[in-house]
Amino acid sequence: MKHLLDIINSGESLTVEFKECSIRMNRDVYESICAFLNRQGGHLFLGVKNDGTITGVDQAALPEIKKDLVTTLNNPQKINPPLYALPEAFTIEGKTLLYLAVPESSQVHRCNGRIFDRNEDGDFDITNQPDSVAHLYIRKQSTFSENRIYPYVTLSDFRSDLIQRVRAMVRETNPEHPWRGMDDEVLLQSARLHQRDYQSGEQGYTLAAVLLLGKDDVLQTIVPHYRTDAIARRINLDRYDDRDDIRTNLIESYDRLMAFVAKHLPDPFHLEKDQRINLRERIFREVVTNILIHREFLSAFPAKFIIEELQVRTENANRPHGHGMINPADFTPYPKNPVIARFFREIGRADELGSGVRNLYKYTRIYSGGADPQLIEDDVFKIIIPTSMVDTEQVTEQVTGQVTEQVTGLYQEQIKKILSFCQEPKSLKEIMDFSGFKHREHFRSKILNPLIKQRRLCLLFPDKPKSPKQKYYSKKR
Repeated sequence: MKHLLDIINSGESLTVEFKECSIRMNRDVYESICAFLNRQGGHLFLGVKNDGTITGVDQAALPEIKKDLVTTLNNPQKINPPLYALPEAFTIEGKTLLYLAVPESSQVHRCNGRIFDRNEDGDFDITNQPDSVAHLYIRKQSTFSENRIYPYVTLSDFRSDLIQRVRAMVRETNPEHPWRGMDDEVLLQSARLHQRDYQSGEQGYTLAAVLLLGKDDVLQTIVPHYRTDAIARRINLDRYDDRDDIRTNLIESYDRLMAFVAKHLPDPFHLEKDQRINLRERIFREVVTNILIHREFLSAFPAKFIIEELQVRTENANRPHGHGMINPADFTPYPKNPVIARFFREIGRADELGSGVRNLYKYTRIYSGGADPQLIEDDVFKIIIPTSMVDTEQVTEQVTGQVTEQVTGLYQEQIKKILSFCQEPKSLKEIMDFSGFKHREHFRSKILNPLIKQRRLCLLFPDKPKSPKQKYYSKKR
């Protein structure tokens, strides 16, 4: 809320636009959205006069205005390519406003068939200015390597099971998400993963499409240098203690990196407004997302995720938009791969551009005992997350005890049912299906492992804890 109020107080600019829209949508709202998409994104506020006076949106008209905005942005007859975005309603000084964060797009958009660009003075129709239009296309194509078109890539080169998983993920974040009912081809087009080069006339699926959903052999053929090297180096400093060489799509790369984090880093107990906050997930969700979606994929430099004794360090190839240490107080977010970033937001794995950096600073200070993270912008983008100086085994013991206490408090009823259900040996899947838990790693860390540590659940094959035939039981055998 304070962040949005600060933006309003800063006044209209290249990236901020006010529209009054008290009882109906202003006609030129969509021109501003189109201009934001074509330039560098921006913040649109409905219910604010040009001079910054907050007038609010009429409560009776609010549902219709919100519906009109969402529907029209998804209508290619109005905005083409269409934009999927949800406005956010909030209250200031007792008046309701609508806020829409518009990302910079890697494509050129039209509003009612016209092309709009933006400068400090507002929105400009450049449709009949060939030089300006050509410059816009060239800027988009040259800035974003994710837009590179591969005309011989076909729908069969993508993993249909992964596309189906994407539908399930967007349903979890928004049950009414339009992707849930689209066939594979239409979904990829809606996600802007199929484009046309207006200079050459070439069209097809893009590098972003292959990185997100491509089969591994297709991905390695198109970008053979692409990989993410996850390394744990705490004891064996000359080599490593553990390593995962990741060369798969970005969605499953995220899963493997987060699993690597969970395996090697503690998750200290932290309460925020009487709610337990998973500090490790809050921090490394942002770090992992950054290393995956904000990198220069045409560079042969391998991305690195390195866990060391007192810090976690990442490196990835970058097309810099500045140089040196990033200061969150005056940080201006700049999307490196807007299509990929938007896809990650749709599936619930990324926040709006900029908010993740603020959370990263906030939670790293708690996680590390007061130290700040370091984000260094250069040809190689680096993130350094300081970690606790407490011995890892001591931390693990402490965390396990705290998690156990939290589990018995928050999940007491479920635990009783699970222990009763497991009087005869049951597999992990059987227990999760019975208890209604969906996330395997969450269930393992928050329920299963603490119960095993307490000896309330036993392993059927204790000498082979990772056996695919492993089962768990609660009664003495």
